[in-house]
Amino acid sequence: MRKITQSRKLAGVRYDVRGPILQEAERLERAGEQILKLNIGNPAPFGFEAPPEILEELRRVLPEAQGYTDSRGIRPAREAVAQYYAREGIPGIGPDDVFLGNGVSEMISLVLQALVDVGDEILVPAPDYPLWTAQVTLSGGRAVHYPCDEGDGWLPDLAAIERLITPATKGIVLINPNNPTGGVYSAELVRGFAALAERHGIVLMADEIYERILYGTAVHEHAAAHVHETLCLTFSGLSKAQRVAGYRAGWVALSGDRERAQDFIEGLTLLANMRMCANAPAQHAIPIALDPASNWSGIAELCAPGGRLREQRDVAHRLLTEIPGVSCVLPGGAMYLFPRLDPERYPIEDDQAFVIDLLRATRVLVTNGRGFNLATPDHLRFVTLPSVQVLTEAIGRIGEYLDGVRVS
Repeated sequence: MRKITQSRKLAGVRYDVRGPILQEAERLERAGEQILKLNIGNPAPFGFEAPPEILEELRRVLPEAQGYTDSRGIRPAREAVAQYYAREGIPGIGPDDVFLGNGVSEMISLVLQALVDVGDEILVPAPDYPLWTAQVTLSGGRAVHYPCDEGDGWLPDLAAIERLITPATKGIVLINPNNPTGGVYSAELVRGFAALAERHGIVLMADEIYERILYGTAVHEHAAAHVHETLCLTFSGLSKAQRVAGYRAGWVALSGDRERAQDFIEGLTLLANMRMCANAPAQHAIPIALDPASNWSGIAELCAPGGRLREQRDVAHRLLTEIPGVSCVLPGGAMYLFPRLDPERYPIEDDQAFVIDLLRATRVLVTNGRGFNLATPDHLRFVTLPSVQVLTEAIGRIGEYLDGVRVS
């Protein structure tokens, strides 16, 4: 009989964060092995609990959140998002400019399906959060990766990006703070992205889910504050700063020149209607989470000196960079480290195979750098959410393994 095969649309689509490496970890767990997981930015398993006011609100509204909502989301939540951006200095976003989704991931998918035709190009950072590249490909487009310079704190070069723009370029993705590098872009650089998008009439897509997870002197700049003559799409949500990743409460906010984007907005609305609505109970978490009195539920304290996120970042960075041949840019935001293994000392050809061998030998699960669309096989991504004790144990095991494979 004829085989049942996957759609050809999936050719070239990758999502290594949950790919063969994770599958091997799950196989080891089924065999009774205990795995130290430093692979996915999910706060809940590491003891980062949801703010109590959000839990209380969901308990209160659950009986009345059983049906479908407006496909864009309940109005109080969309108003809360619009008011949040107004307080952040971005006027003109109203509740009708906000679409709520099952996390930022769903909104990325809907936006790219509504925007991208076969052959269109979207500029995406390298390294990137791989869902962006995967969804551009699945939508029929081509992800054109612009490099970020590790030697310059993983910052991109605007002039180099501009040279990549062609008549097929339809949009550019800005991930700030960046996943996986933790790079935080200056106000000047963000303004440069906005100016570039306006010069070429392309859509600026700003993934800002880590906007509140900042360390030291790092300051987040909203791209939407600088876009007026083209369309800006700002993606954010509650998964990271509010530690409720499983609730799937995210949004995209439209700003800039919406008039010339009416056809696109009509398409986005169609797709939002087709999926009925986002998770209804989680929508009710948004107004309470964005209430100014909540102060984002203590995320600033977690990132400040002495705070758990800051301490874990610092300890993990110190331990990794003490390993011979391992270097790492200290991230200004997010919850990841993206260390480099010196190719002279660690001549890795296949970083996915390397990470699986590392997993089997150490029972430590990390992600390979090529999984984030980096061109070279010499980086790994570490999540800094585990406790200092777990990070110390995990990196200690990795250091011992690297001692055995390092070329002198």
